[in-house]
Amino acid sequence: MLAQIVLFDGVDPLDAIAPHEVLGAAGAHTGGAITAQLVTVGTATTVVSGNGLTLHAQAALDPDRADVLIIPGAAGSMANGATEITDRLTAALTPTLHQALHTFTARPGTVLGTVCGGSLLVGAAGLLTNRPAVTHRAGLAQLAAFGAVVVPARVVDDGDLVTAGGVTSGLDLALHLVERFLGAQTAFAIETLFEHERRGVVWRADAVTTG
Repeated sequence: MLAQIVLFDGVDPLDAIAPHEVLGAAGAHTGGAITAQLVTVGTATTVVSGNGLTLHAQAALDPDRADVLIIPGAAGSMANGATEITDRLTAALTPTLHQALHTFTARPGTVLGTVCGGSLLVGAAGLLTNRPAVTHRAGLAQLAAFGAVVVPARVVDDGDLVTAGGVTSGLDLALHLVERFLGAQTAFAIETLFEHERRGVVWRADAVTTG
């Protein structure tokens, strides 16, 4: 299973690195059942994150090959309505990435994940209409404006779309995906390795209701 995590100029590094660390550790624990890659659009290149860290992509985004695609958010000032963050997300959604997202989601069996403002980027691509989703609390109104059904949970699992809230929720998103694809024992092993306990209940669209 191949998980690709998309980098772009202005990306929040923790949004990208946390899932990469978790999924990479899960791959090592399972003898390669999952491979995690940091990728960029077009060709593998270097980006400067929103807080100035330089990140190097390991490969080029391949929407025809990836099984899981994770879109992180952007880092920047929260002043003036977080316009710096919004501008960075807008710049990241190039026509090539827009097409890649639609190509990826059209393939059966894939899962699109987002961390923090990554869901706003996906919403701007027109992929959240009537879909349960979450983002950083500061972006919930904008998420609703994209047509999403806002669920203010830590992680929202709607089958082929799994979104997570604020920055550190990337850990919880990735651990949820590990449990979903590789089992609870593997997820527990990675939790133990990282000494991180997942926060909150995962909201799932397939939950059984009674009464």
